[in-house]
Amino acid sequence: MKIGIIREGKIPPDSRVPLIPEQCASIMGSYEGVDIVVQPSPGRCYPDEAYQHQNIKLTEDMQSCQVLMGVKEVPVDQLIPNKTYFFFSHTIKEQSYNRKLLLAVLEKNIRLIDYEVLTDNRGKRLIAFGKFAGMVGAHNGILTYGKRTGLFDLVRMKDCLDYAEARQIYKRVQWPAMKVVLTGTGRVGKGAALVLRDMGLREVEPDDFLTLSYDEAVFTVLACADYAARKDGKPFRKQDFYENPAAYKSIFGPYAAAADVMINGIYWDNEAPAFFTKEDMQAPDFNIQVIADVTCDIAPVSSIPSTLRPSTIPEPVFGFDPFTGTETPPYQPDAVDMMTIDNLPNELPRDASKAFGQQFMDYILPELLKPDSKVIERATVAAGGKLGPHFQYLKGYVEGVSA
Repeated sequence: MKIGIIREGKIPPDSRVPLIPEQCASIMGSYEGVDIVVQPSPGRCYPDEAYQHQNIKLTEDMQSCQVLMGVKEVPVDQLIPNKTYFFFSHTIKEQSYNRKLLLAVLEKNIRLIDYEVLTDNRGKRLIAFGKFAGMVGAHNGILTYGKRTGLFDLVRMKDCLDYAEARQIYKRVQWPAMKVVLTGTGRVGKGAALVLRDMGLREVEPDDFLTLSYDEAVFTVLACADYAARKDGKPFRKQDFYENPAAYKSIFGPYAAAADVMINGIYWDNEAPAFFTKEDMQAPDFNIQVIADVTCDIAPVSSIPSTLRPSTIPEPVFGFDPFTGTETPPYQPDAVDMMTIDNLPNELPRDASKAFGQQFMDYILPELLKPDSKVIERATVAAGGKLGPHFQYLKGYVEGVSA
């Protein structure tokens, strides 16, 4: 099997890599018959020379590879027919902006394996950048609050060599009394909570967060049962919430009145309730001033109605006026500041790439080399010009019936 690490083509460019140089060399040394080549790229966090130093061949020609690996969506005009691709396609939730990408995948007879749905037999994801998205999202949310209030300064994560440098910086910052609510307990939530703890914020229970005042910086972590409840008053059951999200309503309101900063790290189903509405954001007791939406589902189909668009690493924050429902410049007194970068791990690319590549080596490559793998089958969005068996629900999306 010949694997090609492709150059990232999406704009703005992403500097992450699916496999770092040492991992490529390790794979080739461990698996007889597996060869890896790399398409040259000036923008990677690991430069071309680092791959060459590990005796990994650089080549523009990807035609001889059976498997092509990237990170972000591959532009339609760069797709090579009849190949197996690994990348985050952002099509599986029927994202309208990537419908043409999936159509092209089908037309070009491409087998598309989406990292996002590589799972074990219990449905647990095997590979993800989520921890690092949560880490950078939390950092940026707190940084935005500092810029908005003028109470402290924090360097951008992208300007640190790695997370170890960021941790040293945290030790020198004097945090004001502030209350941060973090939603989500998965990879993203755990990554965000790690940063908040490393910053020195004290973690408190949700009930205490709502009822007590603090003279220090604190945060709380909300699980599903803390922000959603059955509409009919029946007891909350986690599995039922996952299976019947439309049967639930938001009970997040008290946290919106108590928190200064919200970090949103949930996986959101399109049928699940939003945390609040634009009208709720107009209420006098809506206290949140900064929202770091790591989830970044774009309104109106979103858990956060003010996530109007993804922001970018160069321009990470925009304002949202709840009364007009429109975007404003950041840091305006009557607006909520939104941090909605959709490629957050790219601010911590070396740490994120190394961890991601290790997961690929541990869990995915052995499955890929099998003649038949349920793990690969479950993540095959398309193959042979048809939708994969687990993605037949996208038929209407492909045909333009749904968006």
